[in-house]
Formats: sequence, C-alpha cells, structure tokens
Amino acid sequence: MSETAPAIPATRDELIRRGLRLPQLRLLVALRETGQVSGAAAQVAMTQPAASRLLAELEKIVDARLYDRHARGVMLTPAGEALAARAREMLHGLDQVQHQIASLNSGDRGIVRIGSVTGPAIELVLPVIRELRVTYPEIELSVLVDTSDKLGDALLARELDFYIGRVLDGMETSAIALEEIGPEPVALITRLEHPLSHKPDLGLSDCLAYDWVMQPEGGLLRRTAEAHLLRNGHKPPARILSTSSMLLTLAIISETNAIAPVALSAANFYAGREAFGGRLRRLETAEDMAVIPYSLIYLRDAEASPAVRRVLQLIRQKIPAP
Repeated sequence: MSETAPAIPATRDELIRRGLRLPQLRLLVALRETGQVSGAAAQVAMTQPAASRLLAELEKIVDARLYDRHARGVMLTPAGEALAARAREMLHGLDQVQHQIASLNSGDRGIVRIGSVTGPAIELVLPVIRELRVTYPEIELSVLVDTSDKLGDALLARELDFYIGRVLDGMETSAIALEEIGPEPVALITRLEHPLSHKPDLGLSDCLAYDWVMQPEGGLLRRTAEAHLLRNGHKPPARILSTSSMLLTLAIISETNAIAPVALSAANFYAGREAFGGRLRRLETAEDMAVIPYSLIYLRDAEASPAVRRVLQLIRQKIPAP
C-alpha cells in the first residue's frame, strides 16, 4: 500500500498562489508611511502610474479595498492596515535574515565546536574565549575538554570542528591535517599547606612518600609521569588513585596530602589566587617533565565556516613563538 503525501491546507500560501509579490508589499508599507501614492512611489523608486497599477493589482489579489483617497492624500482601510502591518514585519524579518547571513559569511557569528586537552584549554582556548566575548559576542562556542583519543573520535565523527591535542595510535591519519604547536610541560601540584611546601632542596624521592592522583593506566599524562620517574632512577608511586576527572583530582589534593601531575599551564592557573581560593601550590621539582608535542588538528576535507576560520586565526595568534 503506497503512502500519500499529507494534504496542504487550502489557505496555505494562498496569496502567493494568487500572484502576491514583494514589490507590492514594499509599496503598501511605503503608502502607510507617506500617506500619498506619489510619496510611496518615490520611496520605492517607481512612477506614480506604475504604483497605482501595482496597488490595484494588490487589491484584486486580496479581494479587498486597501485605501481610500481624501483631500490630503490617502488613508488605509482596516484591511490595508492589517496587510501593511504584517508586510512591514515580514520585510523587517528579511532584513534581519540578510544581516544574519552577512554576519555568518563574515565570521562575525556562528557555532564553533572546539576540543582540547587540559593544558591548551587553559593556555590557548580560555584567552580566545575571553577575547571573543568582547569582539565577536555572537560567535557561539562549544568546548570539549578530554583526552586525545576521545577528541580524535569526536573529530572523525564530525562532532568537532577541530581539536588541540595529539594523534594517537590507531587514528585514521589520512583524514586529518595538523599543525604542530609544541611539547606540553607537566608540573606537580598539592594543597597549599602540604608538608613539602617549604622543604628545601625538594626532590622527586620526597614526593614518592605520598599518594599520587593520576590518569588510569595507559593515559598519556600518567605514562609521561611514570617514564620521567624511571629515567630519574625512581619507581612509580606506591599508592595511586586513578581517575580521569580533573575536578575530582583537584578536590582530592585540596583535602589531602596527595600529589597530582597536571599540565604546567593548568598548574599555574589552579595555583593562582583566583582559582580554588589560592588553596593549591605548584611544587618546584620535576621541572623538565613534559608530554610529547601536541598539535592543532582538523579534518582535511572539511570546509571550515567563516566563524571557525576566525577562531582558528585567534588561536594561532595565541601560540607562543618557538
């Protein structure tokens, strides 16, 4: 049994099907504003006879008298007022749409979906967000902060316009393009009044006496911290709490003597007076620890919108010179 298309209501697009045109509506709005056929004709750049003919056609289409003449010009009838008011709304709406299209084409507005690992999110994305709120407030940003493997999956699923992170093993590299940014330094953070806070000549061995909060096994940051410890002659921490949640990590080290390795830019932010009430501290040790370089990564065949290109340009401007 074949399906039939739903019936179109008899009144839908009725005036359009009768021959209603935008110049007629523009003329009627001008007639409402000027109160004279000659003035309305001049406003829409046509002759008075042409305007009179167009108005007569419009009255025939709507099957109603739209205006009456008087000694000083014309006055719209109730039907004319109703049609002119709705025509003015429609024309104004078209003007707004044109403004929106122009803004979209220029990159002044639009939706941009960004992915980032933690460090660049603080160092690059956050300053761009602050700038956009002032310079281009109509650009809507969606920011996903996660690990590179999840960001890569989201990019390939076209759920992100680009991400700042790394290309991990198994990712379909033929589909992407990247611009390398640089290595991501790592730092150790603790609560402000941690027992190691004022220890002179602080070393990694001193830190290993405490619990560590790190990514689950296999996480890039965890592998980086463990490799750094091994290169410096130390075993991995004896007690590790594994979590991928940065919020839980910060909560734990704020309330205990645990230590956590995080991106240096994030450590500097969290240890600042503005974040967490100044309750966190960056330890002055392991200052040469760093994760492998990260990059700006996007799909090779995807055409970026003007808004995406604008945000990419701003992010590139924030990248420190080598």
